[in-house]
Amino acid sequence: MKLGITGCGMIVHDLFRFIHDVEGVELTAMASIPAEYEKVQALAKENHVQKTYECYEDMLKDDEIEVIYLGVPNHLHYVMCKQALEAHKHVICEKPFTSHIQELEELNQLAKDNHLLLLEAISTQYLPNVLKMKELLNEVGNVKIVSANYSQYSSRYNAFKEGNILPAFDYTKSGGALMDLNIYNIHLLVALFGEPQNVQYQANIEKGIDTSGIITLDYGHFKAVLIGAKDCKAPIMTSIQGDQGCILVTTPANGITDFKVIKNDNTETLYNEQNGQHRMYFEFVEFVKIIENKDYQKADEMMKKSLAAMKIATNARKSAGVVFLADQNINND
Repeated sequence: MKLGITGCGMIVHDLFRFIHDVEGVELTAMASIPAEYEKVQALAKENHVQKTYECYEDMLKDDEIEVIYLGVPNHLHYVMCKQALEAHKHVICEKPFTSHIQELEELNQLAKDNHLLLLEAISTQYLPNVLKMKELLNEVGNVKIVSANYSQYSSRYNAFKEGNILPAFDYTKSGGALMDLNIYNIHLLVALFGEPQNVQYQANIEKGIDTSGIITLDYGHFKAVLIGAKDCKAPIMTSIQGDQGCILVTTPANGITDFKVIKNDNTETLYNEQNGQHRMYFEFVEFVKIIENKDYQKADEMMKKSLAAMKIATNARKSAGVVFLADQNINND
């Protein structure tokens, strides 16, 4: 697939750590905003990207590009996805897909109407270790409790406390702990168990944004607690507890480099299906297959998971009273 990349932040730097190892990807162009054009030119030269554009709209006019990858701040996802779809490009958009569920539902319909593929770059849904965990869920018997904690103190929080509000802590830019970190926990639960019956979010809110918080999910036959924090840290851990044992993960839900199955008799088995590959490698291998084969069925299957995760995230924020500028805009339409 001939790929046009937008952005030059940390996630795009991560992309270049593995993308050259993914067969079937041709790095065709990069685009930016004018203020970041020199950074994009340097990244493009370093990674053998053929063309650069100072303006995203100009890149969308390039007929050679088949697929747009968006690695831009959260609040830009919806509008830039929409522009790409209207330009008849397939789209791979970084997590969180949009600011709220209504935006994603609109984009999904636009993609369907134009027979285009719209995919969320969310590593959790594609990790071989997550797929193996799902396969082994019966090993722990009837699931009773799930706990996931992704807490990582952010250096940006220091600036935030001093009054310098960067996008990660800006409600006008769809930031916050839920959308940055807890969204991975949400996707893990969706990958393993689907949608819950009920969602609640208790958040620590400063200056209109959740700097940390606890989501509770009621699945009927079991309960889940998801913790995401950018204002404090703790050991990262996920446990799936059943009446015959538990699954234990001690790495973030966006990587899951390995996991253990620990039975009630204290026997332990360690699993690792990923062979040290970068966490984003696996999703892009699948994206190439989906796009090259025009596999709309697989894309729709993954979209249903993205919709489920975004529905959880939207309902969680509403329950905590966290309001994004994007929410206000949709309410005014």
